[in-house]
Amino acid sequence: MIQTDHKSVATSWCVAFLVAMLGIVSSQAALAAEKGSTRMASAAKLRDQALKANVAWPVVESLTTEVGSRPAGTAADRAAVAWAQAKLRELGFANVRTQEVIVPQWVRGTPEFSVLAPFPQIMPSIALGGSAGTPDAGLTAEIVMATDVSTLLAMPRSAVEGKIVFLSTRMQRARDGSGYRIAVKSRGEGPSAAASLGAIGLVIRSIGTDQNRIPHTGTLSYIIQQPRIPALAISNPDADSLERMLAGGRKVTVLMKNTSRDLPQTRSANVIGELPGTDPDPEIVLLGAHLDSWDPGTGAQDDGAGVAIIVGAVKAIMDAGLKPRRTLRVVLFANEEFGASGASRYAQLESENIPKHVLAMEADSGAGPVYRVASLLPEQRLGLRTEILSVLRSLGVEAGDNKATGGTDIAPLRSAGVPVLALDLDATYYFDIHHTANDTLNQIDPAKLSQSTAAYAVGAWLAATEEPAVPPAR
Repeated sequence: MIQTDHKSVATSWCVAFLVAMLGIVSSQAALAAEKGSTRMASAAKLRDQALKANVAWPVVESLTTEVGSRPAGTAADRAAVAWAQAKLRELGFANVRTQEVIVPQWVRGTPEFSVLAPFPQIMPSIALGGSAGTPDAGLTAEIVMATDVSTLLAMPRSAVEGKIVFLSTRMQRARDGSGYRIAVKSRGEGPSAAASLGAIGLVIRSIGTDQNRIPHTGTLSYIIQQPRIPALAISNPDADSLERMLAGGRKVTVLMKNTSRDLPQTRSANVIGELPGTDPDPEIVLLGAHLDSWDPGTGAQDDGAGVAIIVGAVKAIMDAGLKPRRTLRVVLFANEEFGASGASRYAQLESENIPKHVLAMEADSGAGPVYRVASLLPEQRLGLRTEILSVLRSLGVEAGDNKATGGTDIAPLRSAGVPVLALDLDATYYFDIHHTANDTLNQIDPAKLSQSTAAYAVGAWLAATEEPAVPPAR
């Protein structure tokens, strides 16, 4: 009779079970590694194909040629909405649709700014977005200078009341556009700050980095407690000349006229198109840009380039035959320039679906190139930024931090807890033409646009295939 060692048999079964489990785990790890390797290889191939194809260029060429400038609420704005729907369908996007957005309607009119004494001359000017008009005869008054809003508010009322204020704030050139965020306070807050001290009008040095005799527009922000005084911008060279005239306390008298006026609010729309994900109930990776523009130029860099980059990025993924697990949603937002109406409306209409938005990215700093990958991601998802950077290093892209804010149009989503990927566009020369008559197609370098599109395509693809499952936004 054979004696059985039950303890030995049990041990053997345990060992066999552990070996089997280790084999399963090892196989799963191998499969995951293979899947990850395939995914990264697809991202690198996508990068190279997108660089070569430059599918973004025909998009911005079409928008600036067939529509041109498109201020919110205008006939051109409505034409842009129709153009966007047709273009997305033509390129193969699915679920193309609009979201109605109520927008302000403002007529720029005709500005005039002249020095009457002691050195008479006319200086080219432009109304700030939303500016009130002047009386038909204009405003004639002494002009008083302050370097910025803080300096202005420190002045006694007696030095400002009944006069026209000149804010001479200079914008500093910076790759990350930080000079704009500092200087733009003069444009946004300057009119109400001047009005609070009794000023009858405001003139600002253009918020731009060029030395051309071309003024820059851009929106202002009146506060209800203060009178709505007219506000104009003059070019940097003319601002320099005005500073020289005012040097040494010399009294300078000017004339400003402006025929701007408000009209009743009207309708515009966000335009949406998608590359659906393969999951039955897919999460959403959102790519945003704004469809509207100011009117002096044709809105090529601001934000025709952004529209082209995000549309081109998703089109590049389609052309590569790649199938994302999450849905890639392109949103062309209405009225970013004059109040971000489209961004607010999107967040409102999608409030119940916010948890499905696992990432948002935006293009609104010109054609690029992308020079940095930053983010605002939960710690457990920082590997996504590392993956994207590893594919984009060959394009000259560097690492950023995890404190990104994204752009204006995705701000409501960020506030609702949606993570942000920021593929930062080089803004070194962007503010030379920003909000000017020079914002035209010839200002876009096709090679830089191609690099930016490739970078956004890689970011979108890797985000749409990221593993493991992404925790919902809170």
